[in-house]
Amino acid sequence: MHLYLHIPFCRQACHYCDFHFSTSLKQKSEIVNALCKEIALQRHYLKNNHLKTIYFGGGTPSLLSEAELQQIFDCIHSHFDVEAHAEITLEANPDDLNAAQIKLFKQMGINRLSIGLQSFNQKHLDFLNRIHSNTEAETCIKISQDLGIENISIDLIYGIALPNTDAIDNWAMDLAQATTLGVPHISAYCLTIEPQTVFGNWLKKKKILPINQDLSAQHFEMLLAHLSQNDYEQYEVSNFCKADAQSRHNSSYWQHEAYLGIGPSAHSFDGQSLRQYNVANNQKYLQAVTQGNIPCSFDELSKEDQLNEYLLIGLRTKWGSNFDKIAGLGFPDFREEKANLLLQFEQIGWLSKNNKALVLTQKGKLFADKIAADLFV
Repeated sequence: MHLYLHIPFCRQACHYCDFHFSTSLKQKSEIVNALCKEIALQRHYLKNNHLKTIYFGGGTPSLLSEAELQQIFDCIHSHFDVEAHAEITLEANPDDLNAAQIKLFKQMGINRLSIGLQSFNQKHLDFLNRIHSNTEAETCIKISQDLGIENISIDLIYGIALPNTDAIDNWAMDLAQATTLGVPHISAYCLTIEPQTVFGNWLKKKKILPINQDLSAQHFEMLLAHLSQNDYEQYEVSNFCKADAQSRHNSSYWQHEAYLGIGPSAHSFDGQSLRQYNVANNQKYLQAVTQGNIPCSFDELSKEDQLNEYLLIGLRTKWGSNFDKIAGLGFPDFREEKANLLLQFEQIGWLSKNNKALVLTQKGKLFADKIAADLFV
């Protein structure tokens, strides 16, 4: 199975982010203690305690101290069997990645870094309220590579348009810089404006314009072309990798595998029908776990929900949605019942011919969510 740990702390809030976090670090050690307590409480959540991947997300996990990281790892190893070549990912901000810190991460067994760069353009970083500089963005990658961490993923945001700047040229330069650095994995996301964020507030007050969808589409097409030319495979709509460098952890989500989520706001899935959602509140989480309780809600998925969720996630990937899996979920006649719609998608170039799975074409991936919704039962 797979383990996710949510570290709910950041030094400052990015204007676009609606993930659960706190900019106060006062409770960091208490939360780490609670994470370890929850690991013990949840150790029997799934029958299989063999971990193939571990993922530190957030928030900003690179804020953890050596002692805090060691405490978490000791707890994990005391309750789970960690595969010898497990993928162990830590999300990090560039400003945290100096040589000493990277050496520490490596000593701890972390073998993959997911670095939240977002852009190499300083004006963009300022607009997003990122704490690092464009110089740190490049430097941290080179230091990580020099110290032997080759499995690096970077995040990029497209669809940014600032006054008196050339949005096309800026995005082209970001893409060129990313591939020049030779990172094996790139996750690229369109800028979105969520209601409960600084950008959401600014949009209400008309301090910023809505996202330009035409520009975002143009940026996405540039992304596909540039990364394809540089030998990156698009294995999920927003994720690209060199050969054999896909995220094993994230791929487990997309392939409907079981995983355990630890920490405030973390989610878990038993691989079948049960989803678990931890409370997205640090204080409530601390109080409950300290008393030996897991502050969570559950969602038992119906057969229809399971299928619809599988279609929504699977169609975003290169593997698509497997017909045997669909039949196993209780819909052996799905292909026949949706035959007319599938033929229509194939004729307009959205769906490729495949007897084993529903797999979208490059063009179809632009409409993945719509296609999935049309196929819902």
